[in-house]
Amino acid sequence: MKYSRNSTINLFFCLSLTGLVACNNAPATLSNSNNENQAASPAANTTTAAQTQACIYLKDGFGSQGQVKVRVEEVVTGLEVPWGIAFLPGGDMLVTERPGRVRLVRNGKLQQAPVNTVKVTDSGEGGLLGIAAHPNFANNRFFYLYYTVDKNGSPVNRVERWRLSTDGVKASRDRIIIDDIPAAIYHNGGRLRFGPDGMLYIGTGDGREPKSSQNIDSLAGKILRLTPDGQVPKDNPFPNNPAFITGIRNTQGFDWPNQSTLWVTDHGPSGDLGRTGHDEVSVATAGDNLGWPDIYGCESQKGMVVPSLTWQQAVPPGGAAIYTGNTIPEWKGNLIIGTLGSRHLHRVVFDSANRDRVQLHEVYFQNQFGRLREVAMGLDGELYVTTSNCDGRGNCPQGGDKILRITR
Repeated sequence: MKYSRNSTINLFFCLSLTGLVACNNAPATLSNSNNENQAASPAANTTTAAQTQACIYLKDGFGSQGQVKVRVEEVVTGLEVPWGIAFLPGGDMLVTERPGRVRLVRNGKLQQAPVNTVKVTDSGEGGLLGIAAHPNFANNRFFYLYYTVDKNGSPVNRVERWRLSTDGVKASRDRIIIDDIPAAIYHNGGRLRFGPDGMLYIGTGDGREPKSSQNIDSLAGKILRLTPDGQVPKDNPFPNNPAFITGIRNTQGFDWPNQSTLWVTDHGPSGDLGRTGHDEVSVATAGDNLGWPDIYGCESQKGMVVPSLTWQQAVPPGGAAIYTGNTIPEWKGNLIIGTLGSRHLHRVVFDSANRDRVQLHEVYFQNQFGRLREVAMGLDGELYVTTSNCDGRGNCPQGGDKILRITR
């Protein structure tokens, strides 16, 4: 990772796809901090100064139109705010719906009865969010859920482990993995992923308390790393602490290009602290600090990671996955991101010789399918995306939300 040797700088030159463009990252007031639904107009830019980080800052719009020919297939309809997908051996899918249901998709059909339900606090961005299958699911039948629950009159986020029945149609609670993750009406994070090391990674939001992201003793605003049983691994970067990456506002997507590196998407300020826009894609390793709320956009500060890509307009990103299939060979090894406010699928190509620099990024399906939440590679080598149009911020169609397959 490359860190700035200087203190924070608010004014800089930024890279664009067509070359260097002058821009200003000065704070701008925005009355609505509900960042998931914003695709804000660009803030005014007035002054420039030198900046040294390889941070692509897109001043206008979201990127160029995608050039790779792909198509979309509807896999499932009739869902209510599908937030996460877990792919199981044999072809079944488990899908979380934010109101608190885990749904089974078998042979391409949504089963009527939920596998299980959890009592959630689902106001704002809370509810049943992420899901992940245990790496050894075929033997132990474990899957994990991240959800918002009322605890003694206050909302908290919790991760639990469940066991799926042999026939795959019902589940029973096994144990709480981690509890008391700060929750709020916005910024609950919620993504669960197992890493290549077999550990459980948990993306949390700042719970509308930005300073928590820099507090190593808070579970908020982090990517946490635990064993599958909920213990803190001995090789975590902070002793006896689940924190793996700090300085996060509200991540909903991350994936691993190699054993030790994460590509992470995060929501920018979009109204908090008098700032706007600047959602980001960053490259991080164990112990890294992504800077929220001390820096944003292409600002830099000693000991904090500068993003590889950021937009002046609010995107903001949902789920993200590295494309590992063979159906679309041009996408192989690229990061594919769903976006909510800007309503498109984003492809990011990192430089193979300098993996923290973006070589190309482009837009697919702008405004064709609405808000896109989960992005995940299936065990069949195909890419799957969920819509999130029935979450109160999109145009909910008569058939509800969908699971889409991106193919050739």
